[in-house]
Amino acid sequence: MKTTLDINDSLLANAKAMAAQQQTSLTRLIEEGLQLRLRSARAAPKAIKHKIPVHKGRGGLVDGLNPLSNKAMLDAADNDA
Repeated sequence: MKTTLDINDSLLANAKAMAAQQQTSLTRLIEEGLQLRLRSARAAPKAIKHKIPVHKGRGGLVDGLNPLSNKAMLDAADNDA
């Protein structure tokens, strides 16, 4: 199939030079590049979904501690150390 591509001038010059060096056509060089890219995309590992652990234990804040107060939380953390 014939198609038209817009390729960066320096990239095209480098590709033509490589094709000449390897004694192949520019078309063949582009086909090989596409095949490599498509093959690696298929072989790429799929993202692993991680479960976020949820603590289902008992407990909670100390009686009288205001969880809406940063100062109270910091003071409690300092006293605990």
